[in-house]
Amino acid sequence: MGLSSAMYTGISGLSAHGNKLSVISNNIANVSTMGFKSSTMNFEDLVSNHITTSAGLAQMGCGTSISSLYSNFAQGSFAESDDNTDMAIEGDGFFVVRVPNSTQNYYTRAGNFRLNDNGDLVDTNGYVVQGWAVDNSVENGNASASEVRIIGSITDIKLENYQCEPSATSLMKMITQLDSDEVSYATDEDNPYFSLASLWDGTETTPLASETYAYSQTMTTYDANGSAHTVTVYFDKVDTSNTGGRQVWEYVVTCVPDDDGRVINGVDISETSAAGMLMMGTLSFDATGKVSSMSAYTLGDSSALTSDNTKDLSNWTLADFSNDGYVLCTANYLGESNASTTGSENATNIRIDFGLTNKAPTGGASNSGWSSIAYSNASLVGNNISNINRLPSFANIDIDATATTSYSTSSSTLTMSQNGYSSGYLTSVSVDRDGVLTGTYSNGEEIDLYVIALATFNSDWALERAGGNLYSETKSSGAAITNTPGSGSSGTISGNYLETSNVDLSEEFVDLISTEKGFQANSKVITTADTLLSTVISMVR
Repeated sequence: MGLSSAMYTGISGLSAHGNKLSVISNNIANVSTMGFKSSTMNFEDLVSNHITTSAGLAQMGCGTSISSLYSNFAQGSFAESDDNTDMAIEGDGFFVVRVPNSTQNYYTRAGNFRLNDNGDLVDTNGYVVQGWAVDNSVENGNASASEVRIIGSITDIKLENYQCEPSATSLMKMITQLDSDEVSYATDEDNPYFSLASLWDGTETTPLASETYAYSQTMTTYDANGSAHTVTVYFDKVDTSNTGGRQVWEYVVTCVPDDDGRVINGVDISETSAAGMLMMGTLSFDATGKVSSMSAYTLGDSSALTSDNTKDLSNWTLADFSNDGYVLCTANYLGESNASTTGSENATNIRIDFGLTNKAPTGGASNSGWSSIAYSNASLVGNNISNINRLPSFANIDIDATATTSYSTSSSTLTMSQNGYSSGYLTSVSVDRDGVLTGTYSNGEEIDLYVIALATFNSDWALERAGGNLYSETKSSGAAITNTPGSGSSGTISGNYLETSNVDLSEEFVDLISTEKGFQANSKVITTADTLLSTVISMVR
């Protein structure tokens, strides 16, 4: 009984150590497999037999068996990659991939993805990476995954259109420093605040002579078809008096007269002296040179408007505000007829940003957004140069810390940008740490396309290995909990990196030696028991 038991005990040891050797060999074989997680096997003793001894009842062991086989989900090291679609997870979570034309999801830590000929972002098995589409109807800028607006539920990441459609300019930002030591170059005794507007003549080859303004800046804007148009803003200081140290600059926002396609109440603006003049107004500064107020006027749609009076200041009314508090002017670069300066489907409303916004764009006098409508058209401001309070101001002004200034230094442009662009084609993609997949286009635009989905589980150790660097969920693991990277318990994404295998060769070699010795020792038990049994059998002879 004892010798047979010893032999079977040795066999259990051989079996257990043989299985552990298989685990170790699998770990070592996958030392270079991206995203591979090593496994660890543990043993436990079998139920012992009870035997009687002179000291009383005792137990004698019957061998060993496998108690557990766990995956080690410790973070693997990162290897840099030249492919922009390669990514690694820093922290918890798995990429979600779906079998094409199926509802079957798998989960992986291997982020070596590529775009196939259908535009799908796929893993090495051809399974499509999952994520959320981004709503590009809103301006996300360089927002994180928690700030961009995602659309609907998780879907295949698929680049269906490699072309970037053009977008018309809807915001012009121009932050300038205007020299407080400048003098006034444009003069109009009757309307000193609008001297530049009075001198503008869109029917001339040079609508505004260079000696009539102190500073100008030009930027390129785009219409809805992606065509480029030049917009120039002219500035000139107003010669004011008795204003308590404050100063006023007038400005006009203009486009090339031939590009002006506005038709207001049947009047073709391009054929008038107002051609190309989109907005006029003033910027007021306090004694320290900081901007304190702003006025803005655009050409209204009065029934009295004719081709002969488009320059009459009585036809220039207080500008409307956008929902986010910027003054609006309207450009119709396409040459399509529109009913009014506030725009139609063919016209583009452009927000003008000098660093000031209105926190109450529908508040103020008569819900106009202005503090007063007593001077609702430019002619009513008149020549009262000794009281700049006659100039209208925002109902609730908000001045940015980097707004336009007027210090005793030369005039310059500090910041200039606009949000329109021409058409372009996709040149590359990239992924940021928040999992936002961004496309870069030949026109220089970067557009957020998708947000990568990450899945976490109640128990990673209960996931089932499915081969191909994939895992599938089980009842014990719980259902996948999907989040954007960096939210919930999900880790973040490192673009242009791959997570390598977390196999530690030094540990594996130590385990290999230990397992080999254990196997040899158990085999020795069997050979010893066999020798003893042979001795017993030989006693019969």
